[in-house]
Amino acid sequence: MTHEIAVIPGDGIGQEVTPAALEVLEALPVDFEFVHGEAGDETLAERGEALPAETRELAEEADATLFGAAGETAADVILPLRSAVGSFANVRPARAYPGLDAVQPDTDLVFIRENTEGVYAGIESEITEGVTTCTRVITEDASREIAEYGFRYAKQNGYDDVTIAHKANVMRTTDGLFLDVAESVGDERGADYDTALMDALAMHLIQRPEEYGVVICPNLAGDMLSDLAAGLVGGLGLLPSANVGHENALFEPVHGSAPDIAGQGVANPSAMILSAAMLLDHLGYVEAGDRVRTAVEDVLDEGPHTPDLGGDAPTEDVTDAIVDRL
Repeated sequence: MTHEIAVIPGDGIGQEVTPAALEVLEALPVDFEFVHGEAGDETLAERGEALPAETRELAEEADATLFGAAGETAADVILPLRSAVGSFANVRPARAYPGLDAVQPDTDLVFIRENTEGVYAGIESEITEGVTTCTRVITEDASREIAEYGFRYAKQNGYDDVTIAHKANVMRTTDGLFLDVAESVGDERGADYDTALMDALAMHLIQRPEEYGVVICPNLAGDMLSDLAAGLVGGLGLLPSANVGHENALFEPVHGSAPDIAGQGVANPSAMILSAAMLLDHLGYVEAGDRVRTAVEDVLDEGPHTPDLGGDAPTEDVTDAIVDRL
């Protein structure tokens, strides 16, 4: 069976790490058809819109999407693309790898982030000059869906520790609902879990990340906590992610467009290639996904390394080394 994959490199280093991921996928015995779309800052400058309708349609109709990065137009690109694939969960693994000088080498975390609401619902307004508002939306249905996904993910992937992150001591109505619903899901499943105030959790993750496994989060908290975890393992160049819907999904590195190094050929392709491994899992090619992860881990352990990991290798050399190990 041939799977159609929408490929949207986007901006900055997205243009460099996306081809690297395609090289890896093309080295595997899987049957993919790649369809390419444009989006991002340059697309806005050239066409007057950051996300053309035909690009959104590619993501809607494909079996899965690989997305690189977006620059200043990120909110106009990635949020609609996540909506296009019906994503309700953002899955962000963060783990330390052998061979790297990680701040916390025992880190092995997965953030299950609600992907449709919170402050990212985009409901902002200006009441009067100098006074603006942002409406935070939390619903019972979305909270239950992300909690059920998080507990199911933990069980399927062998994580014993589940933590529900919240700030219900201050946001009593919104996070109060999120916490109540997530706890009820855990109770219904007979699962062991803890709850943690998201700000205290940030400190504890830095001090003792080995005590945590799967963290179920509201939208903004999941975004911030996963970036914090990146600092524990070696940087954003190591964090993949999946935006999961009921049938479709979009895969992207957690890092942004990195304009400071864009065009220099030194971007770390690991996060993008690991995102491609998650894509393989999603489409049922679990053995191929494991092969890709093993190849990336071998290269991270033995080198070559890009400058963000203390080396001097270009993106191309790291990609070639990963393909060689396949």
